[in-house]
Amino acid sequence: MFDISDSTVLRNCRLIFGCCLCGRILIVVRLVVLSFFLTWRVQHPNEDAIWLWLMSIVCELWFGFSWILDQIPKITPVNRATDLEALADKFDMPCPSNPTGRSDLPGMDLFVSTADPEKEPPLVTANTILSILAVDYPVEKVACYISDDGGALLTFEAMAEAAGFADLWVPFCKKHDIEPRNPDSYFSLKGDPTKNKRRSDFVKDRRKVKREYDEFKVRINGLPDSIRRRSEAFNAREEMKMYKHVKEVGGDFTEPIKVQKATWMADGTHWPGTWAVPSAEHAKGDHAGILQVMLKPPSPDPLFGSEESMMDCSDVDIRLPMFVYMSREKRPGYDHNKKAGAMNALVRTSAILSNGPFILNLDCDHYIYNCKALREGMCFMMDKGGEDICYIQFPQRFEGIDPSDRYANHNTVFFDGNMRALDGLQGPVYVGTGCLFRRFALYGFDPPKPEMINSGSITESPALNPADFDPDLDVNLVPKRFGNSTMLSNSILVAEFQGRPLADHPSIKYGRPPGALRVPRDPLDATTVAESVSVISCWYEDKTEWGNRVGWIYGSVTEDVVTGYRMHNRGWRSVYCITKRDSFRGSAPINLTDRLHQVLRWATGSVEIFFSRNNAFLASRRLKFLQRLAYLNVGIYPFTSLFLIVYCFLPALSLFSDEFIVQNVNVTFLVYLLTITICLISLAVLEVRWSGVGLEDWWRNEQFWLISGTSAHLAAVVQGLLKVIAGIEISFTLTSKSAGEDVEDIYADLYLVKWTSLMIPPIVIAMTNMIAMAAAFCRTIYSPVPQWSKFIGGAFFSFWVLAHQYPFAKGLMGRRGKTPTIVFVWSGLITITLSLLWVAISPPAAPTDVTAGTGGFTFP
Repeated sequence: MFDISDSTVLRNCRLIFGCCLCGRILIVVRLVVLSFFLTWRVQHPNEDAIWLWLMSIVCELWFGFSWILDQIPKITPVNRATDLEALADKFDMPCPSNPTGRSDLPGMDLFVSTADPEKEPPLVTANTILSILAVDYPVEKVACYISDDGGALLTFEAMAEAAGFADLWVPFCKKHDIEPRNPDSYFSLKGDPTKNKRRSDFVKDRRKVKREYDEFKVRINGLPDSIRRRSEAFNAREEMKMYKHVKEVGGDFTEPIKVQKATWMADGTHWPGTWAVPSAEHAKGDHAGILQVMLKPPSPDPLFGSEESMMDCSDVDIRLPMFVYMSREKRPGYDHNKKAGAMNALVRTSAILSNGPFILNLDCDHYIYNCKALREGMCFMMDKGGEDICYIQFPQRFEGIDPSDRYANHNTVFFDGNMRALDGLQGPVYVGTGCLFRRFALYGFDPPKPEMINSGSITESPALNPADFDPDLDVNLVPKRFGNSTMLSNSILVAEFQGRPLADHPSIKYGRPPGALRVPRDPLDATTVAESVSVISCWYEDKTEWGNRVGWIYGSVTEDVVTGYRMHNRGWRSVYCITKRDSFRGSAPINLTDRLHQVLRWATGSVEIFFSRNNAFLASRRLKFLQRLAYLNVGIYPFTSLFLIVYCFLPALSLFSDEFIVQNVNVTFLVYLLTITICLISLAVLEVRWSGVGLEDWWRNEQFWLISGTSAHLAAVVQGLLKVIAGIEISFTLTSKSAGEDVEDIYADLYLVKWTSLMIPPIVIAMTNMIAMAAAFCRTIYSPVPQWSKFIGGAFFSFWVLAHQYPFAKGLMGRRGKTPTIVFVWSGLITITLSLLWVAISPPAAPTDVTAGTGGFTFP
């Protein structure tokens, strides 16, 4: 933002305005036509197949309702732009009051979460950390935290290796303006690495860093064996000590001496977290809290390197941001609330150690691709009117996906279409990673109230009490809401004050004075570190509002959506920030089964939301109407699967029964159908135009919508209903795996065929429609009076279903037709069952004496 006169911004605004106007007209036209069409359908039932007509009418009414929920919130899409030069001029440039040019930007805490080093390789996590430590933001303002929810020594030592390698990697990135600042991604780039590099020593420096990075990878990949050998050696030493002790006291050697198989650190002490061989107080759900400051807070002023080091850094600031490893305490009998609980532990410990007023959370495989991403987000937070923004959501971009994006893994329609459209309302939903939060909003407070701003009662100093921002909060009840840490309570309003925009203009009534954040932070002491350990204990949240009102919200597998919903429900707004260069990049499952299970988790969370008090029906008045519709769609969309699966069977039932959803395929029906189709295509074209989504991406999204709707979404609805009604929890797990042998293919995982019960409904739908088309075609050919109109109508819709299932069929075939036997077994069983079922429902007519030419038989 900042410079709205920028020609690019104006051009984007004109484009979106024109598309919005046409889109609104088309939405109205389609809504009117759809109303007339459904009215006509209701008034003209098919008397010959009332059951077929009734099923189609019910499905079409629901599809119309779900289309309204999905389309209406898209009527005001927004494109935003930022001006990084204006931000730098305002906060980082030297001035008479700041001759050293010390930054006045607020602090930033970056959270990375991981849970299992076997599923989330430590090398990937280490590369993410390195991209954070090299981010282009004032070094003294940045603090990086990693939450290891598995408490693994492997992760701890990998992070220690990353902190050591950062001494070389970060100065190299700053010296030569490296992008991206993930070493693995950077050294994997194709093309000339010297392009746009002006310094003569770049090639020499790059060669040195590449050699060091290769050794760094070897050390990281060798950590499992290193830890195992070290632990075996220490355990053997302890066993010898025990043997010697027993010998000295004259003990009995008839029974073998047993020593607990501990996991040892390099300093010769027991690892306080999870051991390789789990033991009491050293298992994933039972271990002490661990906190290690691996890189201490840097000095407030630049520190330049020397010419004599491995790389000439005499003109490079070699300071590194603060880096903290954390593994919260876990004990049996406590509900640790999975990722949401880990994020809340990070919020508390960071409030005491660094208390950055803004928080960016990333997954361990989601690294910073654009080193200026943090500055892009701060353009909105620090702009006029930014005080009521609760978070900045960045789009998720993925690497390692097949060029055709067979299963719509990029989610471009969602990220570039739906999310951008919500930005024109109260803001996009929170999608779990790549999100820049205002810490004060995470604490459960409402946005600043206009009457408080106008009175000037809270603009002068952070020395206030939380009741000034929440009339319902008694000062004496602060520990009940946030816990009994005095340091944490005192940090709340400091973070609120530091997160305000600069009050350097009369139009900014709610701000902080310029220069207030140029004061160096206090150094860490033993008391502060001890307090930060106490707030990650498993009992700290007892009888508090953490997870209920404060922090990440508990009770759903999609805690991200619920957390964002709660903020919007309190009146905050959010912003969607799409940058010219992708801000963040990560990885996504490209295999069919993994993708279906990912979608199943999302849909299950949506069903949980629908049956909880976070349902948009129960929202407050501060949630705007169109935003309410958008959140209502989040909770309802999985239920469309119930109607979609019926509608996918309707063409086959029509072909089997020789009936159609209408009595006669007349001109009125065809005109309505054609008009609705044209409106849908036109809306899709407009949406593709203003969002920048490619037609192929749009078509892939449509295909996977049907595939996931008849599999994962249906399973999510079943799970949700069983859990709510009967309290039964079920899971859909993988049972077999068939992999390709070509390990050199980067897309080898795409061809894996892992059988899961989620595949049964799509297979049944495909087989039923193919059998129905073949049976109806044979019947029509041999019929004395062929009724081609009914066949063509049913066959057209069957082809529509099968065309959408094409990626699913390719997924079942694996590579070079190497389909697992279980797929053929299921297909054969389903085909035989369907054939027997139809014969039982509609048995063939008995032979009769008829004239020649009919073959002696009558056909149904």
